[in-house]
Amino acid sequence: MTHTISSAHLSLGRIQDIIEKHERIELGAGAVSAIEKCRKYLDSKMEDLSRPVYGVTTGFGSLCNVTIPEDKLSALQHNLVMSHACGTGDAVRPEIVKLMLLLKVQCLSYGHSGTQLITVQRLVDMFNNDILPVIYQQGSLGASGDLAPLAHMSLPLIGLGEVLYKGEIRQSKDVWTEMGWEPIRLQSKEGLALLNGTQFMSAHAVWSLIQCKKLSAWADKIGAMSLEAYDGRIEPFLPLTHKLRRHIGQMETAEAFLKLLDGSELMNMQKVHVQDPYSFRCIPQVHGAVKDNIRYVESVIENEINSATDNPNIFPDEDMIISAGNFHGEPIAIPMDTLAIAMSELANISERRIYQLISGERGLPKFLVANPGVNSGFMIPQYTAASIVSQNKGLCWPASVDSIPSSQGQEDHVSMGSNSATKLVRVVDNCRTVLAIELFNAAQAMDFRHRLSGGRSSQAIERLLQDYRKDVPFISDDAYMHPLIQKSIEFIS
Repeated sequence: MTHTISSAHLSLGRIQDIIEKHERIELGAGAVSAIEKCRKYLDSKMEDLSRPVYGVTTGFGSLCNVTIPEDKLSALQHNLVMSHACGTGDAVRPEIVKLMLLLKVQCLSYGHSGTQLITVQRLVDMFNNDILPVIYQQGSLGASGDLAPLAHMSLPLIGLGEVLYKGEIRQSKDVWTEMGWEPIRLQSKEGLALLNGTQFMSAHAVWSLIQCKKLSAWADKIGAMSLEAYDGRIEPFLPLTHKLRRHIGQMETAEAFLKLLDGSELMNMQKVHVQDPYSFRCIPQVHGAVKDNIRYVESVIENEINSATDNPNIFPDEDMIISAGNFHGEPIAIPMDTLAIAMSELANISERRIYQLISGERGLPKFLVANPGVNSGFMIPQYTAASIVSQNKGLCWPASVDSIPSSQGQEDHVSMGSNSATKLVRVVDNCRTVLAIELFNAAQAMDFRHRLSGGRSSQAIERLLQDYRKDVPFISDDAYMHPLIQKSIEFIS
């Protein structure tokens, strides 16, 4: 299946399909026309420019007042890409790099960037052939565009840098030779069009949102199993309470739990306790707040990925070239910080449920082991979850509150959104691990609850338990738990 790049709205769901179904992409006729029209306008404009135009006939950053001779404009763009590839740290995971390519193609397809058609088409070819540039996590201030990471993304276009291809990291020029491709000679403005933009930040945000929506659904399923295993009450999920507050996510969560637990024998058994701890009783309020935040951040990121975010912006119909600040990452840096906080809270309340399950209350054995003493049971998985939750708290310090001036003060306020992006991914990974540990504990506790009560949960929860037990067994005596936690992570991945 092939997705056609156009000016039509590109949704998060559509991107998820493209990536997960391994679809190819192609430039639609409208995109081709817009790209060619903008490039033709810029070429004609170069002949009679009466004033310096930033990044087109001048240097970059604080060098914006240095005019570049016409015969040096191509070298200017080549040198820009080459000199800005200063990334360090760990390599960006391939699935996020592929998203960067897709989002950069989308950005350039609107015809406000001045790129050659061959340049955009080469990015398309790289995407379709899974030729993924090696990009590093550190180096962007998230303001003048994601300069360093986008430079690494663009290096292969000019025959430099490295790419991941068929499982190997190779020199791009060698892969180009195999593909029969020639390095592209960048024209005026092209290097700037490639490097200015928010695609590093946006790709991390898109990947994170896709995972967050999945994890939010998993948190409800796992939380419902934990509630059953803990002999929890259903009243906190009844709709009357939530109609008094009317937060959409809260109502959605309560409704989801009612559906998940529909037909449960365990839930209908008489309870001796009047209330549950907050980690169970306030699930609709906490899980719901996360859902509402995901919804908000998704709306912001979808707007971002359907935008032209390089600089300067070219308007052929209006006969204008405007140097402004669409590359600044603040509009998405703050939402990415809030999404990290939301997912940290999803892990936080999950760890508290783990703690309750191993506490030896409501008939469950201490540490969920039949023979405590000789066996430590599920004591240490809770330690692991607590350690991860604590790490998340440190990661949730908002990167977007910081700014360090650069380029001799010309770029005097930056978003640090790239740091928001990379730590968001770490928080999402951590949240997945904590939820997997909760499932590990909840399944163990459910098996004990079956024995204690003789009752069964709902079809949905019993089916989840049955599927999980195909990968992770009940623990009778102490076992090597690291592989079992890993299997739990894989199960919900």
